[in-house]
Amino acid sequence: MIIERITLDYVVVPARPDSINSPENDHGLHKLPLGEKLGWTQQFDRIPKAIIQLHCSNGIVGLGESYRGLSVDLLQAVAKGLIGTNVAELNPQALPIPPGRIYDGFECAIVDALARSCGLSLYQMLGGKFRDEVRCAFWTGHRTIADAARKAKEAKELGFDCIKFKCMLKDPVVEWCRNISEICGSDISIVLDPNERFEHPVHAERIAQELFRIGNVLCLEDPIPRWNIESWSYLRQKIHVPLAMHVSLPYAEMGQLPQDAVRAAKLGANDYFNFNGGIYAFRKLASLADLFELPYWHGSEIDLGILEASYVHKSAAAALAILPADIFGRLIREHDLLRKPLQIRGGTARVPEAPGLGVELDHDALAHYRTGHWTSEA
Repeated sequence: MIIERITLDYVVVPARPDSINSPENDHGLHKLPLGEKLGWTQQFDRIPKAIIQLHCSNGIVGLGESYRGLSVDLLQAVAKGLIGTNVAELNPQALPIPPGRIYDGFECAIVDALARSCGLSLYQMLGGKFRDEVRCAFWTGHRTIADAARKAKEAKELGFDCIKFKCMLKDPVVEWCRNISEICGSDISIVLDPNERFEHPVHAERIAQELFRIGNVLCLEDPIPRWNIESWSYLRQKIHVPLAMHVSLPYAEMGQLPQDAVRAAKLGANDYFNFNGGIYAFRKLASLADLFELPYWHGSEIDLGILEASYVHKSAAAALAILPADIFGRLIREHDLLRKPLQIRGGTARVPEAPGLGVELDHDALAHYRTGHWTSEA
């Protein structure tokens, strides 16, 4: 099962109109610096991703998808290094690929190829599934008070029971939640994700006390900076709204490490986790949270269908992945590049049953959104 050829298709898939921010609050949501641009200055849907096709000697094609904004030179260098490799001889838990954001897309393609060749679904490669459907959240960015309620009502009408908002300290999050409660009642819960931008425990405590009285917030995700986890413990003792810590291994360059989950769990700093990472890295984090009996969900970068399919499998195969996952790319972007989209109905995603990821690439859509192409052969 030799890797004979790898193709990289660079794509930009725009967001649907009205899916990100209100026009009055149109903030960039890409957290990392990109080139000469600072973090939080770029909009995620304008940043290229790479679709990876790994062609093997037995006719199997493994599918992968990179995170956005990766170095073209590094993607191509890793692809060249894999040509001629026998997939069957690799340890999928420790691939010969540099760690970091470059790793997960190639891991996805390799594990997909391996699972397809064995006739196994990805969740079977991970030990089996705990559920046939994975609970998903609706999602949107920074909104006006009226728009926040409108998007929550839209989520409710589509069958979702949870909506996630990006926010910061100056956003009127209390007014969002109060208005949503008046319009949607108890049918919609809310995840507020400031990405640490409530800035200080005092601010987070004040906001959380007001949110608790409204009663529709599922959790605050990363409300304050994570460098001082002791402050999380203090905050958790002071408030009644659950705290969720996002441990995103693709953001290791910003200090997000697996050890954060260990420290947080030992200190009692949080109620939930949001985990991002590759297939086997996620499984390690999930196993840790299972030991501490802390529920979690799978995070995302508002990705396309290949990565999201892997998220569904990983969530299905994780015992306490029972909170609404960040699997909503097709709802936000124009296309997911899949021939048949993931089945997301009534706020849940059906686990694909076909071998590997269980999805197929839509080559017409790939051609439509392609901005560049590269191929390497043995």
